[in-house]
Amino acid sequence: MPQDETGRRPDLSDLDSFAGVDELESSGYEESDDHDPELDARDTAFEAGGGARGGIGGVGQLGDNLATGPVPDLAVPEETELHELDDQGAPEVYGSPDGPEARRELMAVEAELNQRWPETKIEPSLTRISALTQLLGEPNRGYPVLHVAGTNGKGSTARMIDALLTRMGLRVGRYTSPHLQLVTERIALDGRPISAARYAELWQDIAPYVSMVDGAAADGVAMSKFEILTGMAFAAFADAPVEAAVLEAGLGGAWDATNVADADVAVITPIGLDHVEYLGPDILGAAREKAGIIKPGSVAVIGEQDPEVLKVLLERTVEVDAAVARAGSEFGVLEKEIAVGGQLLKLQGLGGVYDEIFLPLHGAHQAANAALALAAVEAFFGAGKDRQLVVEAVREAFAEVETPGRLERVRSAPTVLLDAAHNPHGARALATTVAEEFAFRRLVAVVGVMAEKDAHGILEALEPVVSDIVVTRNSSPRSMPLEELNQLAISVFGEDRVVAETDLETAIETAIALVETSDDPEEPLAGGGVLVTGSVVTVGEARTLFGKEPA
Repeated sequence: MPQDETGRRPDLSDLDSFAGVDELESSGYEESDDHDPELDARDTAFEAGGGARGGIGGVGQLGDNLATGPVPDLAVPEETELHELDDQGAPEVYGSPDGPEARRELMAVEAELNQRWPETKIEPSLTRISALTQLLGEPNRGYPVLHVAGTNGKGSTARMIDALLTRMGLRVGRYTSPHLQLVTERIALDGRPISAARYAELWQDIAPYVSMVDGAAADGVAMSKFEILTGMAFAAFADAPVEAAVLEAGLGGAWDATNVADADVAVITPIGLDHVEYLGPDILGAAREKAGIIKPGSVAVIGEQDPEVLKVLLERTVEVDAAVARAGSEFGVLEKEIAVGGQLLKLQGLGGVYDEIFLPLHGAHQAANAALALAAVEAFFGAGKDRQLVVEAVREAFAEVETPGRLERVRSAPTVLLDAAHNPHGARALATTVAEEFAFRRLVAVVGVMAEKDAHGILEALEPVVSDIVVTRNSSPRSMPLEELNQLAISVFGEDRVVAETDLETAIETAIALVETSDDPEEPLAGGGVLVTGSVVTVGEARTLFGKEPA
């Protein structure tokens, strides 16, 4: 367990030392097991800055927080315990759904679930999750489903679909993975993560049925954590109840636990190579796996794809007699203009043209995600040539979209951006967006990558738009060793442009210092930027350091 600056171990009963729900350090897998570090990550983001109260610079809740400016000391009675207070000194409500008791329950649940197979250890079968849903009364069939699979853009597209459906008047449940900071982010109702208390309650409700499935397993394989989380999401949505559920596939599609739901609309984002240790190095094989979410009689809404990938997906639609809508044919981005805080779009939808759409996100890839999400919601409502969604409602929905950790600005002067690009495809999209939509005098990247990822490909994609790079490790034990990442960075950037720091907080401080200094006394210091990227875990911990709440 990590120690603080005094050398003491944090007290897990003290909310000021709350370090995420996996802090008990139970691993749940053998070192020889296959696992994906991006999804099978401990909830260690809260550790990075003393929980959501922390701040860059190691000052935590009090003193100068470089993310927010000076923060006044708390003025409270001497006998009041600090962990009972929020950042303004107001007492927390005892028994609140995200209060001290609820957080301790959440930690206990996660400690128990982490004894199981990590959610990404694949034993390709829907038998266990099917058995669980049957015991629960098939909650996965209690509402219409929009299912999202692909390589990149799944989370952003799912959030956009959620926002559109909500604005159309539906109560929506959203299940996504991985999370950035806290596991409760994965199950959202009404656009917000469920509470810590609700998460613990969901586990308590389904635990007896999970035990029944475990006991009946002929192969002796107990349910994995991801399967259990999926069951919890289905139950939460049925209990709410929701009028539509947006499900993001975890890995692949056909054998993913989410695929026990029969989607009315199957959404396929661009497919590239990732998770090769699970899906193999063949992109067509990956495409066939992801095409498994397209069910008989559904509508397949397909984003831009390589021609051979598109062929595989279309073959699946023919096989199951699904309708199809393709980016670049039935829908797409007609116009894109850079705007303050995002972009202004004109989209071709299934039901016509939607103009003056402000999207508070950057990049052509996010514009493409918006067109994909719009077409998916149109398909859900049966929009077509003579039936269009209310344009003003579409505008309002997109204007309110939030995608944490996707070119998210967390500080100004200098600008600090966070982006969870964790493969070369995502890094290339990130670099293109930075080049086209930002004009930094100097941009320093802070990069922490998981060991199994293509770090060299990520670094090569970033090199043209980055002045210098600070390599580091996040707190996951599966983070790439610093020396290994440092050598890869030197091979791409050259030794003079690379700095290595042992922890993320120091790395960010070093990057800020680099953009605020210059060897040329005539050069203005304004216009510098810091980009934190390379891993979902890295970005989640950075969000915590900058005082951002899970969302």
